[in-house]
Amino acid sequence: MREITLSQAVNEAIAEEMRRDPTVFLLGEDVAEAGTPFKVLSGLVEEFGTERVIDTPISEPGFMGLAVGAAMTGARPIVDLMFGDFIFLIMDQLCNQAAKIHYMSGGKLNVPLVLRTNMGATRRSAAQHSQSLQALVAHIPGLKVAMPSSAYEAKGLMKTAIRDNNPVVIFEDKLMYQDKAPVPEEEYLIPFGVANIKREGKDITLIATSSMVQVAEKAAELLAAEGISAEVIDPRTIVPLDEATLLKSVRKTSRAIVIDEGHQSYGITAEIASRLNEKAFYHLDAPVLRMGAMDVPIPFSPALEDITVPTPEGVAANARRLCAGEMIHAAE
Repeated sequence: MREITLSQAVNEAIAEEMRRDPTVFLLGEDVAEAGTPFKVLSGLVEEFGTERVIDTPISEPGFMGLAVGAAMTGARPIVDLMFGDFIFLIMDQLCNQAAKIHYMSGGKLNVPLVLRTNMGATRRSAAQHSQSLQALVAHIPGLKVAMPSSAYEAKGLMKTAIRDNNPVVIFEDKLMYQDKAPVPEEEYLIPFGVANIKREGKDITLIATSSMVQVAEKAAELLAAEGISAEVIDPRTIVPLDEATLLKSVRKTSRAIVIDEGHQSYGITAEIASRLNEKAFYHLDAPVLRMGAMDVPIPFSPALEDITVPTPEGVAANARRLCAGEMIHAAE
């Protein structure tokens, strides 16, 4: 099977869906000739023209509102938000309008809209361009949230999102755009709410999202050298969440660490850990441990930024302690 980058996978998914469905169009800042600052969308305007690949003014609330209206009236817009940090600018359009229209119209209106944006620190982009804000939108009923961990997931989840009749937010880790993975040339979709067991194990479960899947896999390799068998699971989507697969794994291993690059307090790690503690309590040999980013603005300084997010060595160290019978009540 061929290998392509995550950037190419996203580009392919969007191009294929635009060819398949003439109601799909793309809009955002610098999405046409520039192909976004990360060049993810390069070449699309040449094929589909400026009427379907639309460069917008620098007005996130404006073009997000336009997209919500277009989705309500028969189109399937893909909104490109240059940085995930800019979600704060479109919260009304996304959370008060797109997320609620289907419910408030008694099911008469749909908002088949995809918001694709990015997340992730350690790119030296400072506090206003490095946040991982998936917990904010996951908190809002009516929104689906996908977090691809490789090129394979990025393409399959994007195609599923575009065909969904509900608003979907996709977070892509900006440091992973050049990472390669096997991706089939034939069409495929990845259903929402179906986790992927990346590595089977019996001693501890590592549940990780997006870039943290790679961190968990590297941690599992470190642990394997010590005779500790770690199971690694990528939920793929946090809304809907494949709770059944996570619970089955934890009931088998009796220990778990949840890893996400969002801030640890009030985040994705807290939600998943809480569900596991509630529904697999009698199978656990230790409380489920959370590992997220430090509760600080992301520093610009490389020396400071690098220690704000979980590392393979940190995950392995905590897993080792859990498996040794130590009771850890907060990630260290």
